[in-house]
Amino acid sequence: MPSTKPPSGTRDYLPETVAKRRYVVAKIENVFQRYGFLPLETPAIENLTTLLGKYGEEGDQLLFRLLHRGDKLTRALEKQAPEAEDLAELGLRYDLTVPLARVVAQYGNSLPRMFKRYQIQPVWRADRPAKGRFREFYQCDVDLTGTTSLLAEAEVMNAVSSALLELGFSNFSIALNHRVILRSMIGTAGIDPGLEASALIAIDKLDKIGVDGVQAELTQRGIAEESAQGLLALTSAAADNHSALETLRGQLWQPEAQQALNELETLLSLTGDAPAGSHIRLAPALARGLSYYTGPIFEVVSTDFSGSLGGGGRYDNLVGMFSNKQVPAVGFSLGLERILLLMEERDMFPALQLTARVMVCVLPDTPLPPAVGLASRLRQAGVTVEVYPEQSRLKRQLSAAAAQQIPYALILGPDEVERQRYTLKNLATGEQQALGEGDLIAALQPKTPPQAA
Repeated sequence: MPSTKPPSGTRDYLPETVAKRRYVVAKIENVFQRYGFLPLETPAIENLTTLLGKYGEEGDQLLFRLLHRGDKLTRALEKQAPEAEDLAELGLRYDLTVPLARVVAQYGNSLPRMFKRYQIQPVWRADRPAKGRFREFYQCDVDLTGTTSLLAEAEVMNAVSSALLELGFSNFSIALNHRVILRSMIGTAGIDPGLEASALIAIDKLDKIGVDGVQAELTQRGIAEESAQGLLALTSAAADNHSALETLRGQLWQPEAQQALNELETLLSLTGDAPAGSHIRLAPALARGLSYYTGPIFEVVSTDFSGSLGGGGRYDNLVGMFSNKQVPAVGFSLGLERILLLMEERDMFPALQLTARVMVCVLPDTPLPPAVGLASRLRQAGVTVEVYPEQSRLKRQLSAAAAQQIPYALILGPDEVERQRYTLKNLATGEQQALGEGDLIAALQPKTPPQAA
């Protein structure tokens, strides 16, 4: 027999899990909409030419590629030494940022000049599955294109902070850095500009493999040990934001680095009285491995959990890869799976009503059309109703309602249908009442206890 498990790194979502996911997504969507962001959806499949070269060398290795079909695949396999590009021209969406850049390039003339969009869809990465890390997972992105103003960074950081606060998170920080500062650190440490990408990839692993691990990887990537030590010393975070800024001002002599530090100082000021303000922490070691970032970068971290709940930054050159027009942009992405896992572990979900409010139990010899009609009218009145699909013994029907944690059973026998007074049973207390249709609707309204007939 074939295995019934889903592919490694993916999951089935049973009803309780789906309800929790929808609860979280609804909260996030509500916040993003309040900030003026508009919804967008893009295909799960993208051209490989769209995806390749946007995520760095390691990111490109994690793309799920879709093989050619039929004759095209056969012809590719007949080649003496077929290469990857011979076998596939499509791939699964790796993130939501590159598709946004493609959309802005494609529809730029019909979109607002400053386009605020949010997108909540699954992405796929051929990564090694682990706790909280999946090959198929949802991202919740919020982006603003068309402006270089630092107000854009402030908007996305505040929107993400508001969403996390509304979900019940409080002990989190938004680690903040700047790609120009990182580049200046690499130069100050005496690292060849040609090794900049390799240095960034290694530094991005600091929270995973520690200082010793990063230093070893830097040297393995061809960086001198003294330069590796110098870079790690520069990335050591100061105790507070003000101290970090002043320390870096004294260490980095490049004019562009001083300008980047001024931008970070401005961001701290812009968010001072906003939701993100009390959560922002300058983090000189923050690298963000994706290669398309050009300015401020940020990541949600906490001492309460390992890893990140999300991240983002400014990417002013990405849209230009798809058109002859440069469009500045900045965005922030939340990892839905990590959020759900933490909320589950910490019992942060409210009581969610997954099942119907009442089950209609139709006794044998009872005409079915009146039962279906009554159930329909209850639904029209806003009551969630399940009709037991078989006219079996009442005990079996009540047991089914109790097993599904449905609070009420509506018992319909021939007498109830004839008198149009229906027996409503509270399955928790055992109390039964005979109610007319109007009183029945009133009794079954959510959080309204039934009144005696």
